[in-house]
Amino acid sequence: MANAPIWCRQLRPRLWVAGLVLLFSSHPAAADIYSYVDEYGVRHISNVPDDPRYRLVMRTKRAHASHRAERAAYATHVQSVAKALSLDPALIEAVIQAESAFNPHAVSHKGAVGLMQLMPETAARYGVYDRRDPTQNIIGGARYLRDLLDEFRDLPLALAAYNAGEGAVRRYGNSIPPYQETQTYVRRVQDFYSRFRGL
Repeated sequence: MANAPIWCRQLRPRLWVAGLVLLFSSHPAAADIYSYVDEYGVRHISNVPDDPRYRLVMRTKRAHASHRAERAAYATHVQSVAKALSLDPALIEAVIQAESAFNPHAVSHKGAVGLMQLMPETAARYGVYDRRDPTQNIIGGARYLRDLLDEFRDLPLALAAYNAGEGAVRRYGNSIPPYQETQTYVRRVQDFYSRFRGL
């Protein structure tokens, strides 16, 4: 699967550049590459920046164009699901962009899969049997987002719950949990949402 997320962990600092070259030589259609060094000195490299510590280290024009094409490829389906659930299609696209950059094969280190990065429990709740199937994934993710908006009546809180879970938002008195990842996620989705609405 050429579009599968690329993971490269526990590379020694001197070897990470070589590892990056290998990633591109073996995955010519790979997306932009992100990296960070954790508190143990381990460098993490991925094409799916699902941790706020990731920073862009290499951009590929081919991947950027591919993302635009993939967004267009899913536009009709996103619009039909959005209409059925009374959601703004730009909001669904913003979540997809933040979650997977429109890569239906994306897999996070926590085990979330697909365009809207569904965890197994969420997929089961909404009848998604194949999380890698874009149609099922978008429907399941959009239904979850709709339910969160109905519960919290607030977009930032709904996005925080999408990222950290409803329980986390409730535990902090219906406010955005003080997790760096979640706070960064809410800002990113809102930024993408504003951008996509402007288009």
